[in-house]
Formats: sequence, C-alpha cells, structure tokens
Amino acid sequence: MSQNTGDRLLLIEKVLLLKSLPIFRDTPENILADLAPLMEEEEFEQGTTIFREGEIGDCMFIINRGVISIHKGTVGLAELGEKEVFGELSLLDAETRSASATCQTDCTLFRINQEPFYELIDSRPEIARGFIKILCKRLRAQNERSVQIVK
Repeated sequence: MSQNTGDRLLLIEKVLLLKSLPIFRDTPENILADLAPLMEEEEFEQGTTIFREGEIGDCMFIINRGVISIHKGTVGLAELGEKEVFGELSLLDAETRSASATCQTDCTLFRINQEPFYELIDSRPEIARGFIKILCKRLRAQNERSVQIVK
C-alpha cells in the first residue's frame, strides 16, 4: 500500500464523486461537503487484500480507480469497479467483515473511517438516509434471490 500525494482530488471533486454514488445521490451537496474531508485516499497494488472475512470492520471504501473482488474464500460474490462502495456496513457497526476484498487491478480507493463518520451524522443525520435506502435495496434484492432459489 502506498499513499499518492501528487494526484489528490480537490474538495469539489470529492463532493461530485460522493454525489455520483447511489448511497449519497439524494444528499445535498452542502452536506456532502462536510463528508468529503473524511475521505482518505489510498493506493493499492493488484493482488492486495484490503480486508479479510472475519476481521473487525471500522471503515468503508469508495473505488476511485480499479476493480475489487468481494469473496468468501475462493467463491466470488461480486466484482466492483469505479464509483462503487464496499464495506459500508462497517460505518454503521463494528462487527466482523462478512467477506474479503481483494484488488483485481491496481486501485485508488477512498477510505471513510467509522468514528469521524459517527461524529458527522450526529450533526448531519441526512447522511444516514442514503445508507438506510441502499441497505433496504440490498435486503430486498437478497430476499428476491432467496425466493427464486426456493422456487
């Protein structure tokens, strides 16, 4: 893992990136401007494991560049690309990760840590709405898949 200091996004670019994510699509820009400074840019090489299933989670990631594989052991669950998020449940609770995340390519990610996020939603509860919506959407999709498997 290496930090890249020469290619940092400006605050407005971070706000636009956040606004492009389904989680924050309905969040006003002025509120996203409070969230953007919490985004820590990190670079990872292909093959790097970002986190492992079973580890305690305390942050989420936004993919700025690259492809991430979400998997349980050798079973692939999802492949995520630019402007997608993963690990978002760990912003809401510090439970163990339900899967592992590995870089399929060189990646530039933004990390948002749980503690500063909690502090922000204390003053800006609107930010939590996007999370609630996306989690409900994922739960409904999982329920649909479960029903189709049973049929």
